[in-house]
Amino acid sequence: MPLICSVSGIRGTIGGMPGDSLSPSDLIGFTGAYARWLLLKSSRPKVVIGRDARVSGEMVNDLVTGTLRAMGVDVIQTGLSTTPTVEMAVVHCSADGGIVLSASHNPANWNALKLLNARGEFLSPEDGAWVLERAALRAEAMPGIESLGGMIEYNTSLQDHVAAILRHPLVNVQAIKNRRFRVVADCINSTGALAMPRLFEALGVEYVLINDDLSGLFAHDPEPLSHHLTTLKDLVKTGFDLGIAVDPDVDRLALIDEGGRYIGEEYTLVLVADYVLDHRSGNAVSNLSSSRALRDVVLAKGGGYFASAVGEAHVVRKMKEVEAVIGGEGNGGIIVPDLHYGRDALIGIALALSKLAVDSVALSKLRDRYPDYVMEKRKYQVGIHVDPKALMDYLAEALQEAEPDLTDGIKVDYPEGWVQVRKSNTEPILRIYSEARDVQTAGTLADDIQKLLQRFNAQA
Repeated sequence: MPLICSVSGIRGTIGGMPGDSLSPSDLIGFTGAYARWLLLKSSRPKVVIGRDARVSGEMVNDLVTGTLRAMGVDVIQTGLSTTPTVEMAVVHCSADGGIVLSASHNPANWNALKLLNARGEFLSPEDGAWVLERAALRAEAMPGIESLGGMIEYNTSLQDHVAAILRHPLVNVQAIKNRRFRVVADCINSTGALAMPRLFEALGVEYVLINDDLSGLFAHDPEPLSHHLTTLKDLVKTGFDLGIAVDPDVDRLALIDEGGRYIGEEYTLVLVADYVLDHRSGNAVSNLSSSRALRDVVLAKGGGYFASAVGEAHVVRKMKEVEAVIGGEGNGGIIVPDLHYGRDALIGIALALSKLAVDSVALSKLRDRYPDYVMEKRKYQVGIHVDPKALMDYLAEALQEAEPDLTDGIKVDYPEGWVQVRKSNTEPILRIYSEARDVQTAGTLADDIQKLLQRFNAQA
């Protein structure tokens, strides 16, 4: 399976030929190109490295660390960590960049390099393109032994991350402690098992963890969707206030209410934005694949709503442009700019608990306050012989009367809902997302796009 290179990093499966998997030579090539990018900015750069609990993580870490040091880059190791923790560690350590070794929600046989700049943010599309072009040359000259990079360990990165969350002015620690929440959390056998207990204990939350062995052998599909969380949903109903699910690198958050109802990733951002806008006036940003519910809540509170292309780098750029006070993606990614510009499930948990505690409300009742939308999320496999540009041109022409938005793939807004088709940043597929007030309409909108795709494939 070919490597996937996008604003979400360089990712692929482990095992196979170079170019068709995340092979040792690919890892060295991409890391070397990133090191060269850093060396253009600093004669002796420092890079923070952290990883989730994937089985391949230690091997990938060794190759990446060795390449950086061979290129004259000093490495700061956090060890097992989370994506937002590494992002914050870059700033804390005054480093020149960072690499997160995690394929996020992809299955256990995948891994990835998520490349960060000196602000602890994903590389811009322009900088990312430079690294990819440089990596294709495979021509990095390495300095002599007198210039080898060093390595130090940063063993308190998770503690420092949680401490920063506790200091955030909107995290109401005392209200959460007074509420005495009981939660059950699914750690997917990855680093959420290290991060969430630290946060829960600091907030006085009674908790039970499931899938918390750090083996990297994911107990279920790691994407925190409703049909993957049946055990969690059943457990919540046995006397907990809510259930919490994260993905392997803890940058996505999904919630389950006390009755076992999946509140879902889309409404995680809605809930947190609602709380932030209770205390701060301003704008909010999500990507074009996110629910209209956020827009509705933001406008009702007097804020402005803006949409970006999919991908954390695109969302962050738009947030800065419109000076948003909250943002993120409908996949459960919460971005709180005065903590850091990165998706962060841990600050999401703290702010969600703050909202529930301050309003003295159950999660089910809180969810019922928000507009009801139903989203259909489909994956469509395109044959290797299909020209992606030709396919998108075909769709744009077929939908031209509906005046499609071409910012990211093709999105069409109708009074009754919307539908979008776009190439995934993280999987070798097309994503078809649709949303409406009811299941039938959302399904029909997605069906119409899928029929057009099938018609194109038949003609290709």
